[in-house]
Amino acid sequence: MKLWHYALIVSLGGCCYGVLSTFVKLAYAAGFSVSAVTGGQYLFGAVLSWLIVLLVNKKAPTRTQSLKLLLSGIPFGLTGVFYYQALQTLNASLAIVLLFQFVWIGTLLEWLLLKKKPSRNKLMSIALTLTGSVLAANILFQGSVPLSWTGCLWGLLAALTFSTFVFLSSTVERSTPPLLKSALLSTGGLITIFIVFPPTFLFDWDVVTGLLPYGLALGVFGVVLPPLLFSIGMPHVGSGLGTILTASELPIVVILSSFVLAEPISLPQWIGVIVILGGIASSNLRFRKSSQSSFAA
Repeated sequence: MKLWHYALIVSLGGCCYGVLSTFVKLAYAAGFSVSAVTGGQYLFGAVLSWLIVLLVNKKAPTRTQSLKLLLSGIPFGLTGVFYYQALQTLNASLAIVLLFQFVWIGTLLEWLLLKKKPSRNKLMSIALTLTGSVLAANILFQGSVPLSWTGCLWGLLAALTFSTFVFLSSTVERSTPPLLKSALLSTGGLITIFIVFPPTFLFDWDVVTGLLPYGLALGVFGVVLPPLLFSIGMPHVGSGLGTILTASELPIVVILSSFVLAEPISLPQWIGVIVILGGIASSNLRFRKSSQSSFAA
């Protein structure tokens, strides 16, 4: 597999996150609480991950592998917790823009921890992606946007934990089979979620059965696929480029909101989607050229 193929795999992982908001809104409309939806997402996702591992993977993880990856799953779970807290006091548009700060935080982590200084082209891709996120979130055309410093802190913490999760996906236990790595990361996230949101919904059978279709969809797109795709692609593309590629999340959010939920999408939002895709495409194309030149050498 060529290097730019791994970049596309990471982009698909970001697209999976973009699917979540549609199913979350449908679950809320059906009357389920935030704690039940979040807990169901991670529970069903972790169970599905382990079922796949039991069917495919024949090698048991070592204690060291298990511990490292379980701990690496903590920021995976914390991202959802912090983002939910941000939404308590912030407009959803502002919250998503704060979350999208993971694009530059990931590059900063790579620079500080791995000594990989970002190139001018990468910085240009980051600028395009962040500009597009502001437009796609429609934050500039809403008049007065309620601002809470506490909410802003939660939103930035969500960006930091997501960046940390992406970084750990690219660096921790790189030789572990992706399916097994994904299952352990998901389990770490599940434990974190259940500590913050005790799974009281499990004691109500009607809630469990009613939540099943939403939990399965959220589990697949939010817990099974992203860690798996990141485990495959991130070790090859690095966390700096990886965070840019995962910005594919927001265009999918906007597109599904328009076509599935029939929400009105303004022209600036569509422009923002195009700008984000341009930033992702430019970074991907440069990565493809660099990978081709390295093969030629």
